[in-house]
Amino acid sequence: MSKRIEAKYKINRRLGANLWGRSKSPLNRGKENPPGQHGQRRKKPSDFGTQLMAKQKLKGYYGNISEKQFRRLYDEAVRRRGDTSENLIGLLECRLDAVVYRLKFAPTPFAARQLVNHCHILVNGKRVNIPSYRVNEGDVVSVKTKSKDMALILEAAQSGERDIPDYLEVDHKEMKGKFIRIPKLGDVPYAVQMEPNLVVEFYSR
Repeated sequence: MSKRIEAKYKINRRLGANLWGRSKSPLNRGKENPPGQHGQRRKKPSDFGTQLMAKQKLKGYYGNISEKQFRRLYDEAVRRRGDTSENLIGLLECRLDAVVYRLKFAPTPFAARQLVNHCHILVNGKRVNIPSYRVNEGDVVSVKTKSKDMALILEAAQSGERDIPDYLEVDHKEMKGKFIRIPKLGDVPYAVQMEPNLVVEFYSR
């Protein structure tokens, strides 16, 4: 499994966007330039650069998933009927770590991935430790009984930083939620504008 070796907020600075809308982001403290000694040398991006940036934003938002995993999702989105960019968003939102984050069982996608990896999450009552596991409509995602009192989970559930989208149902008292339907781009509460159409253009070159 590939390792994410860079700090999550460095991703924000590199992309120039507070991806998750968090108050701790360095962009909220005026650090708008990319990290590094050459961070201030920013030129107007080319079409390729704009498309690449759109891809990096989407990958970064979902916990900086690997290029191999992201390309696999894109290829499946192409094979499915309908709009490829909408299909891609739907597939990303079906990832178990994304659902755990959306249900506010974790404060960030990175924390959600860690909860899944460490076997704190159940799907339909069965333990699943694969963050990329695909959740289906009607599936129930819950926190393991012994993990319900974890400070990280309780703090995330009580956080007012974000709301639960309407394609999910959640009961924070029982620490369980239900995946109602696969969302469209307009349903997903991104903190910044995502442009999956540019991602499609990037891979279609």
